[in-house]
Amino acid sequence: MRDRPFRIDPRQTEALHTVARTRQMESEAMEARPRSSLMARAGASVASLAMALRPHALHIWVAAGPGNNGGDGLEAAANLRQMGRRVTVTWLGEPERMGPDLAAAHARAVSSGVEFAEQPPACPDLSIDALLGIGAARAPQGRMADWITRMNRGPAAILAVDLPSGLDADTGGWQDTCVQATATLSLLTLKPGLFTGRGRDAAGAIWLDRLGVCGTSHGEPSAWLTGQPPTAHWAHATHKGSRGDVAVVGGARNMQGAALLAARSALCRGAGRVHWVPLSEVSGIADPGMPELMLRTLDAVDGARMAVVCGCGGGNAVAEVLPRLLSTAHKLVLDADALNAVAADPALHPLLRARAGRGWSTVLTPHPLEAARLAGTDVGSIQSDRLTWASRLAASWHCTVVLKGSGSIVAAVNKTPCINPTGGPNLACAGTGDVLAGAIGALLAAGAGAFEAATAAVWQHGHCADSWPATRVLTASALAGAAWE
Repeated sequence: MRDRPFRIDPRQTEALHTVARTRQMESEAMEARPRSSLMARAGASVASLAMALRPHALHIWVAAGPGNNGGDGLEAAANLRQMGRRVTVTWLGEPERMGPDLAAAHARAVSSGVEFAEQPPACPDLSIDALLGIGAARAPQGRMADWITRMNRGPAAILAVDLPSGLDADTGGWQDTCVQATATLSLLTLKPGLFTGRGRDAAGAIWLDRLGVCGTSHGEPSAWLTGQPPTAHWAHATHKGSRGDVAVVGGARNMQGAALLAARSALCRGAGRVHWVPLSEVSGIADPGMPELMLRTLDAVDGARMAVVCGCGGGNAVAEVLPRLLSTAHKLVLDADALNAVAADPALHPLLRARAGRGWSTVLTPHPLEAARLAGTDVGSIQSDRLTWASRLAASWHCTVVLKGSGSIVAAVNKTPCINPTGGPNLACAGTGDVLAGAIGALLAAGAGAFEAATAAVWQHGHCADSWPATRVLTASALAGAAWE
């Protein structure tokens, strides 16, 4: 276990813990050492990171709340003052209501020469948010909300202590006012809300200090932050049959591009052979830009042997082929119009749910609106608690589910869900979801399990986008043909 602050690396797998589990770990740690020692270490860590991020900052504003997060901020203020920085603290606490640990932190801040003020300084070089952390019971109001607004509108960098104030640690949602941090130093544990929903926009660069506490006694975490998947290694005797066949079923009239993107992606992700089964009339070469793709009819799809990707550009026509595919394809990825067809037709529901009992692999790849249709709810509900809804969908449909969006989530029955740290706004263009579906199909064809194929493809898909040259516009067709690490 690393015992000093470190920046989260998207290539490394990390455990994520909810507020409830974090509090349990904190309580157990306090049985072995005084709470004040955790607060003192947290404050020293915040001060150290503040100076690493802004070494030339001379005047630092610490916005401190009335609880333990504010105590961490007061400890940081004392440390920064001892480093020779001018520190102004705006504090929402009340001396007569302080517990012993908070009182000790306050006394250290006062004795170090920290300035306490009613209003924030006009032009600090760095702002430190120590208002709420995981202790938020409601949205910031009053002076706290005003300070957050001042912080967000100012030119100074913002370091959030444990969690940007106003952000839900478990869900990554916020309703009204929320700190938009340059960096966040998460304390003791990493929280799921930092990595999904709106959390990624609020948190900035994420650092972790475990404060010397090991949480392995608490079993499985609430979720995992997906790390870089292992590189596939093929034997010299490998042939195209070894790498598997993918059939892409989709592409209704005037919607053929989506199916071709999925097919190209499957081929470029290493599938041995890729067959396109269009849902409208096509003649000649399937894709002149990639003549390796082969045209096939639905009768030629061998569900016991091929991985099938269905729905990309399928339109209404996809509903006609779904009963057959659900009943015969041993490895199946359902995307886009296939998901809408399932949501709309109750007759398909038992066919989809029965697949798990046969030992067949199924991956659903909904964006939030498609997820809402599958769950019988609205997009707002899905986005308000993405981790919970992804797990509910997986349990309801007996499938692996990829809930796409900021911090895509992969969930499956009897699996700890994973949140993906890669990918960003440049993926917000038409066709990138089709590219992802094809990539998952290729990994299924090569022998990966549904959950493993989904987590690997989602990570690689996002990482490729993150690595895209800033001088080139990212399009789905370029992403489909690019080399993924």
